Amino acid sequence: MNRAPSRPAVTPSTGSFPRAARVRKRPEFLRIQALGRRVPTRSFVLLLYAREPHGARLGVTVSRRVGNAVVRNRMKRLVREAFRATRRLFADDLDLVVIVRRAGPEASLWSVLDEWEGVEAEIARQSERARRDREDRARLAQAGKTGDSSVR
Repeated sequence: MNRAPSRPAVTPSTGSFPRAARVRKRPEFLRIQALGRRVPTRSFVLLLYAREPHGARLGVTVSRRVGNAVVRNRMKRLVREAFRATRRLFADDLDLVVIVRRAGPEASLWSVLDEWEGVEAEIARQSERARRDREDRARLAQAGKTGDSSVR
């Protein structure tokens, strides 16, 4: 096993990923891709979108240029497992869409975890910005309902 001895053990997967924990509909993906905050890494782009707190949700996008169906499905499984293992990085009010940029033969759960933990500070920064964006959207929606044109 090529695991670093200092890495804590990751709890084994339950094999399930409930619907409530997934971004499932195309309009949701499009909204998150259009309005979400980006955190780029070597192999992924993490898109963070703040919403009302009902538990963090995950969506995964893997295009055909990443590889054949076997490679794409393997990357989806790795991303889901990494999301389960790093739940502490993503607050309950966030939707996360992960766009897989590339998948190498060395891709493993440990490499994904290392990559995501390496941008932990940037994830925290962009999460805060996403929350401010949510507050701005709510303020604009409220101003639209009341007819107040002074809010910008």
